[in-house]
Amino acid sequence: MQKFQNLIMRKIISIIIIAFLFVSCNGRYEHDTIPNVNLRFTIYPNSPNYINLNYYGGYEYFTGGVAGVIVYRLDESTFFAYDRACPYDWQDPDSWLWVDESGILIIDSCCGAKFNILDGSPVAGPTSLPLKHYKCRYDGASLLVYN
Repeated sequence: MQKFQNLIMRKIISIIIIAFLFVSCNGRYEHDTIPNVNLRFTIYPNSPNYINLNYYGGYEYFTGGVAGVIVYRLDESTFFAYDRACPYDWQDPDSWLWVDESGILIIDSCCGAKFNILDGSPVAGPTSLPLKHYKCRYDGASLLVYN
């Protein structure tokens, strides 16, 4: 009987914790410095229009977000999307993020910040904040980029 009561209590506690997590999360990513803007667009990465996304390690620039969006293709089904606003000086109109020649880093030539393209984390420069990222959903044909 004691085992049964312990099992019931663990299930109740688990349900309460899961319910709390669902209620406390609003599903939107909040960046410390860059404001949220509505973003939602669909592209077809395997189309000739986006030739650079046809291969692994390819990227393209798009309009939207705060300062534009970089979409990067890691493998067959994994994509990353980052805002082109640098977390350090995002309000500076001359500050734009670019993928460097190696295709591994995203750089801001204005402040000198450098970010890892795989997770948006800072690797050099004056900021300790990561890039603002957007969600990606790929179904094998179309890629939805959204927040």
